[in-house]
Amino acid sequence: MAQNVKVWFDKEGDFLEVRFSDKAGYMRETDQDAIMERVDEQGHVLGFTVMAVSKLDKDHPLVAQLATVG
Repeated sequence: MAQNVKVWFDKEGDFLEVRFSDKAGYMRETDQDAIMERVDEQGHVLGFTVMAVSKLDKDHPLVAQLATVG
């Protein structure tokens, strides 16, 4: 089944946001300082935000473990 994804880049705020759902949720920390996940009340991932994008190491991937998507 296909899933819509919304992506925003805020150049002034220097962050990238990816949303899998418009459902209400809240942000919480991940094991990676640069990534916050948006989750619903049950803990399902609704999206994520990458902060300080311009400061990321361009030679290495940014890796974080998110809660179960859905």
